[in-house]
Amino acid sequence: MSKVLFNNKNAAFFSSLKASVDDYFKQRNLRKTGNWLLYTKTLTLIPAAVAIYIVLLFVSMPVILTIVLGGALGFLMACIGFNVMHDANHGSYSSKKWVNNTLGLSINALGGNNFIWKQKHNIIHHTYTNVDGVDDDIAKSPFIRMCRTQVWKPMHRIQHLYTPFLYAVSSLLWILFQDFEKYFKRRVNTTVLSKMSGNDHFVFWFSKVMYVLFYIVLPVLLMGWQGWLVFFLSMHIGLGFVLAIVFQLAHVVEETEFEVAGMDETKIIENEWAVHQVKTTANFSPGNKIVSWFAGGLNYQIEHHLFPRISHVHYPALSRIVQEKCAAFNLPYNSIPTMGKAVISHFRFIKALGKK
Repeated sequence: MSKVLFNNKNAAFFSSLKASVDDYFKQRNLRKTGNWLLYTKTLTLIPAAVAIYIVLLFVSMPVILTIVLGGALGFLMACIGFNVMHDANHGSYSSKKWVNNTLGLSINALGGNNFIWKQKHNIIHHTYTNVDGVDDDIAKSPFIRMCRTQVWKPMHRIQHLYTPFLYAVSSLLWILFQDFEKYFKRRVNTTVLSKMSGNDHFVFWFSKVMYVLFYIVLPVLLMGWQGWLVFFLSMHIGLGFVLAIVFQLAHVVEETEFEVAGMDETKIIENEWAVHQVKTTANFSPGNKIVSWFAGGLNYQIEHHLFPRISHVHYPALSRIVQEKCAAFNLPYNSIPTMGKAVISHFRFIKALGKK
């Protein structure tokens, strides 16, 4: 198992930044958790997804319309993940713990598992961002080479061509295979999974059974297996591609840096943790209110990685503070102006990594 340590002895950057951010909330008498902007999104996205699901099950329609609505449902499910589940599982949706715990279970309704996701995302990814050998989000070998320290394979020459197809089926692999792999192996990549309580085991299996019931058994009974297959694949293409592309644009682009930690190696990163987050993360399409609304503020990924327990509704305002502090400490502030340019940067980077 790899061990990664940061040089936090003189964490001057984060101390200064945190003081300025705390002062921002204090002066305006604001809570760091969500507000009516987040609650409005919740009351829009979840009912819209439920409505489309019901229409797909009970209304007979042409195949093309099933494909469109299935893809739309997958897109809305991804947006629920970005906006509701993500904030809740970081404890930033509400100041009330029970609200965060309840809405955090929305990931189980999407097919995943909140216990495993918190280990994989909150602890591993947010601490060891872009550290090859530890961060599970970039551990896609041998299918996709996401940084230069990963082993090169001949098929990587064309990975920029087939990667979009892998993104499109990524949620299928996550829900039907990878969750179970992590559950039985008791590890996320090279990190041992924390011990699960009896309740954690129950929630894991209960939600997986409910997923099979609501997304497979019921649709097959009501739509027929062919109609179900069209709906199911369309939904996962919409869900998987949107989830994958939003998360990749934040870390696997030309602007970000990577580290590597070998198996059973103690890796010492000379930067403080916050500086590492800034260097390994990128914002995209800042200022675009439409992207921010649907992506749950994840286009302000730098702010999210520095302050994961602050709701995403505050990130546009915090970005100005973070940008000023990065300039003051002579640090990069990776911000790609549009989503289109971020997509180009990602696939250009993936293509470059395909060369031996």
